[in-house]
Amino acid sequence: MAVYDLEEQEQLDELKTWWKQYGNLVTAAVVVVAVGVVGWQGWNWWQRDQSAQAAAVYAVVERAAGEHDAKKAREATGELIDKFSGTAYAGMAVLVSARLQVEAGDLKTAKLQLGWTVDHARDEEMRDLARLRLAAVLLEEKAYDDAQKQLVSDPVGPFAPRYAELKGDILAAQGKPEEAKAAYQKALSKLDESQKSTGADQSRSQYRDLVQAKLETIGSTKP
Repeated sequence: MAVYDLEEQEQLDELKTWWKQYGNLVTAAVVVVAVGVVGWQGWNWWQRDQSAQAAAVYAVVERAAGEHDAKKAREATGELIDKFSGTAYAGMAVLVSARLQVEAGDLKTAKLQLGWTVDHARDEEMRDLARLRLAAVLLEEKAYDDAQKQLVSDPVGPFAPRYAELKGDILAAQGKPEEAKAAYQKALSKLDESQKSTGADQSRSQYRDLVQAKLETIGSTKP
């Protein structure tokens, strides 16, 4: 029994010596881990709270769209950009609101909102869609060079046909039929590639007919 007590005492003395050497480091490490866990939980809570608040404001944008209330949509979208720019709801709201602003004739606001999404949206597809719509607005304003600049970068796959088509529209408006034809042909080619990989559907078939009609129209135009 005495031997067992002596072994225990030796182990205890070793532990005391080890703790004297490394105890502060262990305590610091435990504190760091604890703070990290609390911080991570706090960050997750903050993100969930931000997302919930942003979703409520986005619902206002959707209601405004249903009511064709461009002013309400503009104000709610502005709130999302100011307070919840890090959420996906901000970019989604811009795409909804910009359409309403165009319908209301407020192209300036539409351009500002879409430009924000192009520069700040985290989702690549959302940025590509915003560029496409911004180029369409600039085409409406006959700002052809600026419109073309929005379409310089290659978009993600689903938008490739529409990028090429809009380039064709811009070139046609500039009185460049040959270049416009090449753009429309590229749009059809991209659309065919997309249909092979994902399968054709009625909406894509109708869209193809539209681009084909543009190609035939520009092809019949005499310089």
